Amino acid sequence: MGAADPEYSDVLIIGAGISGLGAAYRVHEKSPGLTYTVLERRQRIGGTWDLFRYPGIRSDSDIFTLSFPYQPWTRPENVADGDDIRDYLTETARTHGIDRHIRFNTHVLSADWDSNTDTWTVQTEQDGEARAFRCRYLFCGTGYYNYDEPYTPEFPGIETFDGAVVHPQFWPETLDYSGKRIVVIGSGATAVSLVPALAQQASHVTMLQRSPTYMVSADRIVPTVQTIRKILPRKLSHQVVRFRNAMIHVLSYFFFRKAPDLGRSYLRKRIMAALPEGYPVDVHFKPRYKPWDQRLCLVLDGDLFGHISDGRVDIVTDHIDHVDAAGIV
Repeated sequence: MGAADPEYSDVLIIGAGISGLGAAYRVHEKSPGLTYTVLERRQRIGGTWDLFRYPGIRSDSDIFTLSFPYQPWTRPENVADGDDIRDYLTETARTHGIDRHIRFNTHVLSADWDSNTDTWTVQTEQDGEARAFRCRYLFCGTGYYNYDEPYTPEFPGIETFDGAVVHPQFWPETLDYSGKRIVVIGSGATAVSLVPALAQQASHVTMLQRSPTYMVSADRIVPTVQTIRKILPRKLSHQVVRFRNAMIHVLSYFFFRKAPDLGRSYLRKRIMAALPEGYPVDVHFKPRYKPWDQRLCLVLDGDLFGHISDGRVDIVTDHIDHVDAAGIV
């Protein structure tokens, strides 16, 4: 192979996040005779868990079903912070030798199929220089969002706002929000983890939602899980906890889908119990849809409800008309 020829691998994997690392492990496990290369645009392993660095970034499901079955999660949390997940992925890649197959700072630009040779040719930019790769099988573990241009709704007048406008995908590491009044637009998984984290330093946080979201509180550390892990060996306990948690997810999903009115009542009662008496639950926590028509949002250790109760967080359910210099109308 000449210096200008594409680098060849049997399998080419785009992305060194959870999906890409999982694919790399399975390729080697099932077909050890095949060669593979992982192309990663960023400078570090992690994918989503390296890209997003906003305060409170964490998994929005339990880490035992999110982690790999062949690499036990060793920390005590049932729901994990973003930095810990990235460290786990880095350790997984090192343990199984996947890190030796990763080409960092490699931005994939195009992929072309050649029926004459039954191969893909992938054009990239690596450290500012053009470089090509060739393979028989191409696996894309690239995520589902635009890394350069995140989704941003159009809010009339936002250019006139005197304060800072921040997108969580590009959170400035030097941003000082202590003592500030902050509005977080949205009530999905990002907002539910971001708002309680901001409330610890901000003077006040408002979560502005167009419509309510179903939310359920869960413990960061689950005593039952910890007991299983103390009794059983590490690898076995990891499998047992994965199975336990997966069954809880499956059974709860079927419960909410088969009995949506009962499920809605159950969620409402839990939220009412977590909030001050007389709080307008049916205004801010009563979605128009049935449970699991959209996913439930996970409130960790009741932190969002606690901040609402102590007055550090408000929820406003309304539509944005426009933005002016002072804030949102």
